[in-house]
Amino acid sequence: MKLATFRHGAGPELGVVIDGDRIVPLSRLAPRLAADMIDLIANWKDIEGETRRVVAEATETLALVEVKLLAPVPRPSKIMAIGLNYADHIEETGAQKPANQIWFSKQVNAVTGPFDPVEIPRVSRFVDYEAEMVAVIGAGGRHITVEAAPAAVFGFCVGDDVSERYWQNRTPQWVLGKSFDTHAPFGPWITTSDEIADPHALGIRGLVNGELRQNSNTRNLVFNVWAQLAELSSVMTLFPGDVIFTGTPGGVGAAMKPPRPLKAGDTVRIEIDGLGALENPVVAEG
Repeated sequence: MKLATFRHGAGPELGVVIDGDRIVPLSRLAPRLAADMIDLIANWKDIEGETRRVVAEATETLALVEVKLLAPVPRPSKIMAIGLNYADHIEETGAQKPANQIWFSKQVNAVTGPFDPVEIPRVSRFVDYEAEMVAVIGAGGRHITVEAAPAAVFGFCVGDDVSERYWQNRTPQWVLGKSFDTHAPFGPWITTSDEIADPHALGIRGLVNGELRQNSNTRNLVFNVWAQLAELSSVMTLFPGDVIFTGTPGGVGAAMKPPRPLKAGDTVRIEIDGLGALENPVVAEG
């Protein structure tokens, strides 16, 4: 099932994407089912059957092109992201393969929609793209084992860990360089885990103005998603709707010769097999 948050006239609504080009307006057809995406995820065990029934019997659908898709989880309680997690990206940065997982947070203000503009901040020197698969936490919890981790993931999205390299690298802590407004687009919807046979076998691509820059497969993750959840949940409770950026492959602009930062007027497209695509125009901060 492909679950989306969208706007069609009034405020944000929940929907289910069907047939590739239609959306069932779940919030209109079953308004008491869930208040928002986090509510739906948190109660999924109890409402999945009713959700599927509503979709199967829906007499009202909307054309996908007529709605505005928003970030599937507009206000997650936290966004965590792992660094240096594809071998080719590690090589292009000149770093050593990490013995331990390298984690940082992206602040919630960075969330933006799958087709919304990504800003070049006024204080920016070098904005870059990072194609990533995003895991959305379902049941969550603490001290999740590697074996139990698949059951803790509600679904997967496409993401772009947009990075301001100067701010990222001017101190040992990456949070500021990773947390500018609009620098965490993800979506276009959540594909539930039951539809993904193996999240570690998906082609992932990043394009700038149609030029293929990143081209890899999630099988090349150094630490896979299950190991990531085990590590994170050793430290913190993972809550329904939490967003995990799982790492980027090689091909980022900072590693090109010469380096190629994003500029206003560019378009960044991120694609992952089975999960859809983002396409974000790049603009100067208002």
